[in-house]
Amino acid sequence: MTEPDINADLWEAHAEWWQREFTDGADPEYTEQIIPLILDWTAGFDRILEVGTGEGQVARAMAAVHGATVVGVDPTANQIAEALRRGGGVEYHRAGAEDLPFEEASFDAVVCCLVFEHIDAVDAALAEVARVLRPGGRFVFCLNHPLLQTPGSGWIDDQMIDPPEQYWRIGPYLLEQAVVEEVEKGVHIRFVHRPLSRYLNAMADVGLMLERMIEPAPPQGFIDRAPEYTEVTTIPRLLTLVARRRD
Repeated sequence: MTEPDINADLWEAHAEWWQREFTDGADPEYTEQIIPLILDWTAGFDRILEVGTGEGQVARAMAAVHGATVVGVDPTANQIAEALRRGGGVEYHRAGAEDLPFEEASFDAVVCCLVFEHIDAVDAALAEVARVLRPGGRFVFCLNHPLLQTPGSGWIDDQMIDPPEQYWRIGPYLLEQAVVEEVEKGVHIRFVHRPLSRYLNAMADVGLMLERMIEPAPPQGFIDRAPEYTEVTTIPRLLTLVARRRD
């Protein structure tokens, strides 16, 4: 079995876990930070594509708030089935990021939210984003922060020194690697880590030019869940890149 097959099988198997733990208000990072941020940066666009829409919560929010035509694509059958069930005035298609079923320059804006960490074909996927985005259109690209959320990163409570110290350990940042992590008991998800330069250079190669880079502190709802970490507000979990397709 190839690695992409493993990735697809894991997402099909754990779609219900994602829907339960991260949608319909269950996750403060989405409700307090990710969705408001995406709404801010997609305001004023008439036709928006979300790549990796999952069960559609971000797409539904854009359709409801902006009154825009919103299309969502996802390769996971169980996610698309749930997205269709939840509705919200969004058009859904089952498709991978590396082969989008749309004409060139079909969209005014494209959104990808916590998707590329699970994609192997990063160059092909970004080329597809650029292809379906009109010249001058906006690309809103959210990632788990490639530096601070590297595999092996995490809080360390060092009780071996006096006084004890608490700090954030960073894993091997420059090493591009795929790992399968047990994110909770019995739930395994495959992540692909890449340095930030890998994304920015691949975007530039297909004419997606960076305009803003946003590193927000974790939202209050997340902080409330981690009171043992006194410095949690200094470690961003999310990175958002806002780019424009070159005219």
